[in-house]
Amino acid sequence: MTDLLTYLSRLFAFDSEHPLLFTQFHFWAFFFIVYAGFCLVVSLGGKKGRRNPVGKAQRLWRNGYLAFVSLFFYYKTSGLYVGLLLFATFAGFLLGRWMEALQRRQLSKGVSTQKRRATLMAAGVIVNLAVLCYFKYAYFFTDIFNTICSTHYSIANAIILPVGISFFTFQNISYIVDVYKDKVRPADNILDFAFYTTFFPQLVAGPIVRADQFIPQLYKPFFLTRRQFGIAVFWVLNGLCKKLVLADWLAVSFVDRVFENPLLYTSFENFSALLVYSLQVYADFSGYTDIAIGVAMLMGFYLPLNFNSPYKATNAAGFWKRWHISLSNWLKDYLYIPLGGNRNSTPGTYIIPAVMLTVVVLMAKTLWVTIAAIAVAVVLLLVYALAPRHRRELSTNLNNFDTMLLGGMWHGASFNFITWGALNGLGILVYKWWKGKDPLYRIVAIALIYLASKSLYHFFPYPVFSMFHFALMVVAAAIILLNVVPLLWGKRYHPSRFKQGLILVWNTLLTFVFISFTRLFFRSGSNLDPAEANETAWRTATQMVERIGGTWNWQQVPAILSNYAPVFIVFLLGMIVHWLPDRFKRRYRLWFASMPLWLMVLGTVAVVFVVYQFITADLQPFIYFQF
Repeated sequence: MTDLLTYLSRLFAFDSEHPLLFTQFHFWAFFFIVYAGFCLVVSLGGKKGRRNPVGKAQRLWRNGYLAFVSLFFYYKTSGLYVGLLLFATFAGFLLGRWMEALQRRQLSKGVSTQKRRATLMAAGVIVNLAVLCYFKYAYFFTDIFNTICSTHYSIANAIILPVGISFFTFQNISYIVDVYKDKVRPADNILDFAFYTTFFPQLVAGPIVRADQFIPQLYKPFFLTRRQFGIAVFWVLNGLCKKLVLADWLAVSFVDRVFENPLLYTSFENFSALLVYSLQVYADFSGYTDIAIGVAMLMGFYLPLNFNSPYKATNAAGFWKRWHISLSNWLKDYLYIPLGGNRNSTPGTYIIPAVMLTVVVLMAKTLWVTIAAIAVAVVLLLVYALAPRHRRELSTNLNNFDTMLLGGMWHGASFNFITWGALNGLGILVYKWWKGKDPLYRIVAIALIYLASKSLYHFFPYPVFSMFHFALMVVAAAIILLNVVPLLWGKRYHPSRFKQGLILVWNTLLTFVFISFTRLFFRSGSNLDPAEANETAWRTATQMVERIGGTWNWQQVPAILSNYAPVFIVFLLGMIVHWLPDRFKRRYRLWFASMPLWLMVLGTVAVVFVVYQFITADLQPFIYFQF
């Protein structure tokens, strides 16, 4: 009896060393027990009909049961921070019901309650953001204050970032704003809303589930066809393969070694680590999403698509329509459009970059940074004052840039993440400026930019300028070659399929390399204690820039390729699978889902066996758990 009680206490206690991860046996044991209970629960309840698609009792049992097990799942992942999730849940539910009550009063008595509803909505957003800022950015803001004011304030007690706080905070904000805008009807009761905010498959690492996408599903009957079951199993297996075969193995075998001490490795190894990390982070995050989609589908719920082969993108703007789609859409609807979108500007359009420039100048405390910031501000003011016709374009570009800047900051409390977001924003703006230009303009522009970079590197031979100089030389050569033929032939020129394919391949590879370079700052800021993230991350990033922008010893490349042959082979195979046509992937997904059940079981066992061979001694946590 004592042994049983000890086992049960250990089973239900929080263990920070062994959280419930999708890649662990404990999670699947948990899920099978939960799923057995779910099947029992959905068989209970009232009668179903056209006006009552899910019996009220059955719905309460189902939603209440899943809310309870989801809270237990979060407790096993984050311990007593489950109280924070409960607070967010109750606050969001009460605000939604309060706004609905005010709306009914307005409709029945004709009394305007719009201002009160707007106040409640603003209060809900502010409270959620305040909680997020405290846990995620307390060290960051304290560090900024200390650097600017030359003080030494510190946060006495370590603040541990609750797992998934950004995801359930954004879901709560989505619900509050959507209820205010009448885009979604408030949840009927606390159990329904608790299920929406805590649904365990996507609770700790997304995708971000919007209220108008998920809450209507709460009132639909459980429905799972034989083919849907097969597709759900496929998504789970696909996610496990991505996470364990690609992400974890590549990280342990190569990427983590280089990022831990870039100066110990060659320029080629540092550059290769960036490219391999791009595949790793995609396989890690999309692998989690695939498993979450499959697990949710087995219970009759559908999560939104979060990735659409992002490395097929031919430009930075297209990449963000394919990568972390739920976050991109959330930022567009709740940040970009409120800032003014592509129609106009708001005070926030200019306040955000002004504050950021000011902070950078005050922290850097160097003449060159101050001159650069003043130059940027002067250029923006001159365009706004002297070119009224371009004000709308300026506002749109600033709104785009601000969105990416804050999107970077959402990922982490470090200037590395802000730099990463800013680079992605610049990439989008450069693409928007470039895409409408004719071939002659492109050739002249890239030639002038290359000459400017060459001059800059000549007078200031720093590694970062060397890296940009080399990159611009390659880009300039390719652009001139790709544009000189249509310029010479004029209207008689008709691009062949081969030429179109060549341009597509070049744009895809260029986008992939650019995105991989920005990840230098993303990876350097990851997996760090927030109290030391800024200094450590920036040092790692600058060391990698020093290596990549330094002298390349090409004679070492064959030996490096030989020593890390398995890594480069797995990386190449992973990219080939990623670049396969969507229709081909859809076919083998449906083929798996249509297998006879016995064959599907054998296939599942075979995949699990292969995946098991790649499991590392120390399982890697999902990268996006920290966000």
